[in-house]
Amino acid sequence: MTDSPDLARLRHIGWRDAALPDDPRRLARVVAQHRAGYEVHDGSTAFNAQPAGPFLKRGLDPSLRPAVGDFVFLDHASHPVIETVLPRRSVLTRAAAGERYERQIIATNIDYVLVLTGLDGDFNPSRIERYLTLVEGSGARPVVLLGKADTDVDVEGAIATLVPRLPADAVVHAVNAKDPATVALLAPYLGPGMSAVLVGSSGAGKSTLTNTLLGEERMATGAVRTHDSRGRHTTTHRALLSLPSGGCLIDTPGMRELKLTGEENLDLFADIEALAAQCRFADCSHGNEPGCAIQAALASGELSPQRWRNYLKLHDEREEQAATLEARLKRKSGPKPGGKPKRGGWSRDED
Repeated sequence: MTDSPDLARLRHIGWRDAALPDDPRRLARVVAQHRAGYEVHDGSTAFNAQPAGPFLKRGLDPSLRPAVGDFVFLDHASHPVIETVLPRRSVLTRAAAGERYERQIIATNIDYVLVLTGLDGDFNPSRIERYLTLVEGSGARPVVLLGKADTDVDVEGAIATLVPRLPADAVVHAVNAKDPATVALLAPYLGPGMSAVLVGSSGAGKSTLTNTLLGEERMATGAVRTHDSRGRHTTTHRALLSLPSGGCLIDTPGMRELKLTGEENLDLFADIEALAAQCRFADCSHGNEPGCAIQAALASGELSPQRWRNYLKLHDEREEQAATLEARLKRKSGPKPGGKPKRGGWSRDED
């Protein structure tokens, strides 16, 4: 049985369900967000839309507003309005930059997160661990792409350094973002009906890779600085693009700050958690206590000092963010101004 014309049309923008919702409103997917509103696509046409009033409510959690990747219902007006965001099957978030705690959605309804890092001065296993920690719990699977493999770099050495710090089932590919062969390499993650988001630092080659996957020079690219391999933000906003392969790719601006939300499980470091459980004392601080399994693993080389330090950094940040989130939720659930009060009442640098 083949799809109906309406269902086939929506497959082009990543609709995965076997049937259409029983709703008379217009169904579309958010493909970009701008200061003036949203750009959405119904499988045939891209057009602008405004959010309904409830989405503009002051103090509303930003994660409840439409985001790139969302499927939404719109009215049938000549100037369409987004009325409803459909349930998300996956959500990739980070804590927004700045002192105020807010969760920022990077992309929704995605199957894969393509983490691209250059094999030049951009290569940093600790940053890759941070990316993978953010992907945990998102509902999407991470794929690590080591770009600029065509340059004068030690590809095998970089992979040998990185793989021991990743889960056994982690997927790692060395790629040349300019090589059309990359399209075939990434085909398993970008087939018909699939959606992926491409993340990485400025200058990592995201726009170049996107152009190669598109088969045309649609995204602006720029040179990187020689002293640190960083580039300018040639991509200025998140955008969902339909690929010739049948999949959808969300390109994102380079992210220089990757703050945890406080809700991560740190599953990436399950081996360290297992070691800590073997310590002689339950309250071991993993310093000079006798019978410390962590210190024994560091001494034997089973656990690298770099991975241990990055775990401590992410652990401390996760705990701090979790406390901030809890305090924020308590403030929101507390008495309103003027109402009656209710009764009752480790930090280290990354390598």
